[in-house]
Amino acid sequence: MSGQQGTIRLGIVDSDSGFLKVLTKRLGAAGYEYRVLSGGVPPEELVAMKLNSLLIDPIVLRSDPWDYLERVCNLLPGLGVVVCSANSTVAQRVRGLRIGADDWIAKPCHPEEVLARVEAVVRRHRRGRATADTGPLVAGELEIRPDQFQAFVSSQSVGLTRREYELLHVLAGAQGRVIEREAVYQSVWGYAMAHGDRSVDVFVRKLRAKLQRHSPGWSYIHTHFGIGYRFEPEPAGDTGDTGDPELPAPAAEPAEDAAPAADIHRNRTGV
Repeated sequence: MSGQQGTIRLGIVDSDSGFLKVLTKRLGAAGYEYRVLSGGVPPEELVAMKLNSLLIDPIVLRSDPWDYLERVCNLLPGLGVVVCSANSTVAQRVRGLRIGADDWIAKPCHPEEVLARVEAVVRRHRRGRATADTGPLVAGELEIRPDQFQAFVSSQSVGLTRREYELLHVLAGAQGRVIEREAVYQSVWGYAMAHGDRSVDVFVRKLRAKLQRHSPGWSYIHTHFGIGYRFEPEPAGDTGDTGDPELPAPAAEPAEDAAPAADIHRNRTGV
C-alpha cells in the first residue's frame, strides 16, 4: 500500500497454498511489497529485508513457535507482528498477544480483513516511531527511551518487554492524567477490551514490579480503583497506593505458558 501511509513491506510465513494464492493476489493489487518466507527466518535476516510487518502462521514453524515469536517481538520492537492461524484456542491467542504479537487473526479469513489489520498495526508502529523524535522522558529516576523501546535507571535497562514498554509509554504520555483501563487497552492492544479481561491489570502489576526492583525509592504508577491508572513519579512513602487489591491472587493470574507449543500442532492434525 502506497500513499500517505507509505509502502508496506510485508513478510509472510505461511504454507497454506490456497490462502497464499488469494492473499498475494490482493496484496499485489493493493501495491504492497511482500515476500513469502519458507519458515522461521532468523530475526537478523528479517532486519535485512527492511520489513515493517510480518504475517505468520506458527503452525509452519519446525522449532518452538512460541520461542520464535517471542524472540522476533523482543528483538524487533519496530516490526508489526500479526499471527494468522486456524484452530487456535483462547489460551493460545492470549499467550501470543502477551508475548508481543500485535494482532491475531483466525482462519478462515477474508484477505481484506488481513490487509486492514496489517495496515492498522503498521500505523500504530509508525506513530510510535514518530514519538521517538521527541527524545527521552525523564521521570523520577526513570529515563524512558522511545528510540530503544526501553526504560533505564542509572543507565541500566529495566528489561521491559515490548508490551510492557508500550504500556509505560501510554501511561507516561498522559502527563499525570488518569487513563481508564479501556482506553489503555485500546492504545496498547489496538482494539476494544472484552468484558472481564484483566490484561491491563496483569501487565501493570508486572511493570510495577520491574520499576520497583530497579527504582525502589520511587512510586510511578498509581491505581484509581474502578477507573484506571495514573503515571506520576512520587518518592516512595508519599503515596497511599499499595498496589492492586482488586486483582486476584498471583496464582490466579493467566499464565503465559498455559498453552504448550505442541497444542498448535495437535490442533492442525486433530490429534
